[in-house]
Amino acid sequence: MKKIFLLTSIAFVMIACRNSGKEYDATGTFEATEVIVSAKASGELKTFTVNEGENVKRNRIVGSIDSYQLRQKQDELTAAGQQLDANAAATGSRQLDLRKQLASIAQQIANARHEQKRFAELVKDGAVPHKQLDDINNQLKVLQRQLDATRDQIRSNNRSLDEQTRAIKAQRQGVEAQKRQLNDQINNTKILSPITGTVLEKYVEQGEFVVVGKPLFKVANSNQMYIRAYVTSIQLKNIKIGQKVKVMADYGDNRKKQYDGTVTWISSRSEFTPKTILTNDERADLVYAVKVQFKNDDYVKIGMYGEVKF
Repeated sequence: MKKIFLLTSIAFVMIACRNSGKEYDATGTFEATEVIVSAKASGELKTFTVNEGENVKRNRIVGSIDSYQLRQKQDELTAAGQQLDANAAATGSRQLDLRKQLASIAQQIANARHEQKRFAELVKDGAVPHKQLDDINNQLKVLQRQLDATRDQIRSNNRSLDEQTRAIKAQRQGVEAQKRQLNDQINNTKILSPITGTVLEKYVEQGEFVVVGKPLFKVANSNQMYIRAYVTSIQLKNIKIGQKVKVMADYGDNRKKQYDGTVTWISSRSEFTPKTILTNDERADLVYAVKVQFKNDDYVKIGMYGEVKF
């Protein structure tokens, strides 16, 4: 009986020593944020320069979709806007001409009144016949009627011109709205990488016809990567979001590369242990997934196995 107890104790000690000698607490596979870039416009793929495995920068233009018809429409809208500007200038010019005409008549009236006063003195002195003063008075009446008529015309024209100006302004705003919409459509013909990363898959080739929503390529953020590791319920008690941990990747020849990582996600549900995953407790059937983020140095690749030390 003592021998059995002794053997059992030795076995537990050996297991404990073996577990305590582990350089890791959990294992998993490396992942990255993947983005499928789709076409935002329809047309022929005029250029497309990405290749699988290539590194691309965020907002880099990697291709373009035919935008000839859109640019033709843009030129038409530009011409329409220029014509509306010319119409607005002509409207303002007509208002200015009427004001000039009004000022001219007012000046003539001022001159006639000056002559009226002068001739009144001459008639009083008998230097000129009264008829000349009557002619000036008649001229003043004619000029005053012209002034009143011009003012009425200006008021009428102003109402009409104001309506025209409002109509032109509304049309101009409509043209500008169409131009903004068209500019967005033209910008959508440019194919950009939304993130800095590595091109994983390429779905189309230059010269193909694409439609809105058609997948073009897949890119993954290979700078900020994750390892999805699995822990037991016992380990889970000592893990929290934001916790600093060590991430290890196999470097070959029994060498490992180590990275500083941060726990960013912990699953709220357990799952059966994946066949390819080693846990701290080999008897545990149910485990919890944990994601640890770390900064990659281009060595770690998606799908590689890694280890985590909490």
